[in-house]
Amino acid sequence: MKASIQDRDALLAVSPAALSAYARAEGWANVEPYGEFSDVYVADGLPEIILPRTENLSDYANVVSTLIGVFARVADVDEFALYRDLVTTDRDVIRMRAPDSSDGAVPLGDGVDFVRGASDLLLAAACSYDNPQPLYRAGANKEARDYLRQMRLGQTEQGSFVLTLLSPVVPPPMQLALDLDSKELSEDDIVERRITRHLASTLKAARKAIEGTVSGASDAFATVLPEGVSANLCEALDKMIVPFSTMDVSFVWARTRPTPKAREVIRFSNDDAPILREAARAFRQRGPRLDERLVGFVNILSRREDEEEGKVRLKTEIDGTLQSVNAVLSQSEYARAIQAHAEQATVIAEGDLERVNQRWNLLNARIKSIISNEETPP
Repeated sequence: MKASIQDRDALLAVSPAALSAYARAEGWANVEPYGEFSDVYVADGLPEIILPRTENLSDYANVVSTLIGVFARVADVDEFALYRDLVTTDRDVIRMRAPDSSDGAVPLGDGVDFVRGASDLLLAAACSYDNPQPLYRAGANKEARDYLRQMRLGQTEQGSFVLTLLSPVVPPPMQLALDLDSKELSEDDIVERRITRHLASTLKAARKAIEGTVSGASDAFATVLPEGVSANLCEALDKMIVPFSTMDVSFVWARTRPTPKAREVIRFSNDDAPILREAARAFRQRGPRLDERLVGFVNILSRREDEEEGKVRLKTEIDGTLQSVNAVLSQSEYARAIQAHAEQATVIAEGDLERVNQRWNLLNARIKSIISNEETPP
């Protein structure tokens, strides 16, 4: 006897868009309306079905239950497997699989690192989406944080240790223009889809760089920096794969917005960890030094009359050598810099220290304190 799904809340979790996308992907076509809120779908050799356009029906859960039964019989799978497919039909699904454990159990610490690494991986991809850099202060990127907040942990799966991540709902594409000659909106008009696809391409770039490094290309990771590979991404991958022999990252794209390739898989192994670790170290050397603390003097002040922010140049010691460092300060911080310059006082400034060619810049600069000549900086 085959079990069926009776839980009303579980059935209500299946959206009309998911039902429609699944039916179309399996060969059914919408042929005519049925009443005010439904459509008739037919296909050669398959039973005729009626799909609702809205969940605001009194018997919506019963309708979904009936359709799951039909879909399961046609696909020759049990209803629970079919249900898992349906509830992710309108979402992009990322599965991170470590096959070392046949019962799906791993040591607690390894499991925690795996989940944290997955979070860091998504955040790294979101940060590099439109601004590739060797190193990120991930928490400062609002769009990246928003993307991460919208991701959901999916249900656990039997077998290997699998972490399932679900994107926000991906709606079907739509044509907004009235001009028939205009192009339809690209599938990439949904920002969450764009970032998730960027994650897939970035992981493929990292895989390519690992293989290039193994074959002797010392610049393999430098060449994939524009594709979004960063210290943050390499460190996240390293954290995830160290305890396991291999790790597969698969992407299944929402059927509501289909792609030419419905599924993609990228595999990493434990042998990749040292290469990723060294790549992260090299990227960090190229990136800004985060949260640097500089002690020096304000040498030059510059601000236009129509601007609130002001530019300063600090004289400070970096790696044992006296250097000039440029910084942009807010209105209030710039006023403090003027005070320090007038008093020829010592300034303690903090920010992200970056070197571009022969110039040093202090990004996100802020003055922590001003010390008179009679005081000694801490």
